[in-house]
Amino acid sequence: MNYYLIAGERSGDLHGANLIRAIRRHDPDAQCRAYGGEQMEEAGAVLVRHYREMAFMGFLEVVKNLGTIRRIMRECQADLLEHRPDVLILIDYAGFNLRMARFAKQHGIRVFYYISPKVWAWNQRRALKIKANVDRLFTILPFETEFFAKYDYNVDYVGNPLLDALADFQPNPNFRSTLKLDERPVVALLPGSRRQEITSILPAMLAATRQFPDYQFVVGTVSNLPAPLYGNLLGGYPTVKRVNDAAYDLLHIATAALVTSGTATLETALFTVPQVVCYKTTTVSYAIAKRLIAVPFISLVNLIANREIVKELIQNDLTADRIADELRAILPGEPGRERQLAGYAVVQGKMGEPGASERAGSRMVDELRRAQETKS
Repeated sequence: MNYYLIAGERSGDLHGANLIRAIRRHDPDAQCRAYGGEQMEEAGAVLVRHYREMAFMGFLEVVKNLGTIRRIMRECQADLLEHRPDVLILIDYAGFNLRMARFAKQHGIRVFYYISPKVWAWNQRRALKIKANVDRLFTILPFETEFFAKYDYNVDYVGNPLLDALADFQPNPNFRSTLKLDERPVVALLPGSRRQEITSILPAMLAATRQFPDYQFVVGTVSNLPAPLYGNLLGGYPTVKRVNDAAYDLLHIATAALVTSGTATLETALFTVPQVVCYKTTTVSYAIAKRLIAVPFISLVNLIANREIVKELIQNDLTADRIADELRAILPGEPGRERQLAGYAVVQGKMGEPGASERAGSRMVDELRRAQETKS
């Protein structure tokens, strides 16, 4: 069967790759075509466009790049109709993918959605658009089943694919020596995977490091962004090291972490590393988001727990001094550290077991085979 997948950012590329592998285990003849990244390509997909050309963050940046986004969407729609797959599989990336879902539905192409858009966070009635245009929704967060039930929409909760990635992770035994780290404890800086996140958030993280001479700091960088971007920001911090595309190895040795809000906050919790969550966007984007956000937290850790487990420093609260104060509170020997670790245990208990990618892939293949049998 033919599968067409769309992922618009780095984490979607990872989960899309694992999903492709699962699909191909159940459908060895599967042909996959994708908007995504290197990992989906390595898993066997024909890569049409890389997600780095599509990763726009925040309301203002999206508006500024509307022309580019529309052009890419038209190209994607044309490519979809040219190849007419058995199913279009959308992975998160709500703004683009919800429009593609509607387009595919209008043209008689079956639509699956893996990793639901965060419609529970803002503009919740978008759930009705998903219900209207998505044949099967495969969710990864435990509270999403109840949320969609409010709209009389039954979803397939398959568990979280991060558990798959962690289960497959094999730590590099030479990681510390390769980075020439000494015996001092390590604090990980994970500033995100988008240019705007790096330029908005990493400077405050770096400024806070000056208050901790007894710790060594390592920035987790990503290869989809140019190295000079990091080099310019790290110029005044000669003792801060960086490592590329190795966030899990970094978390494996970290005592604590400063983390940009997103998937990485949950990954950090699953590694049981105490963290401070950081987020900052443009003034306009923040003002709009503040009016629209319908949930009390921005980090997945707190959302899953339904209470504050990790401290969230947002917008004007994201200063070097505030970061330093909150980091101090979760270092060894501090009561804040033990409270956060106890909260992590609750979150980890709600996450369930690995196997999300396998369950999603198996169910997708079974659904398509049933549809084919019905037609014949």
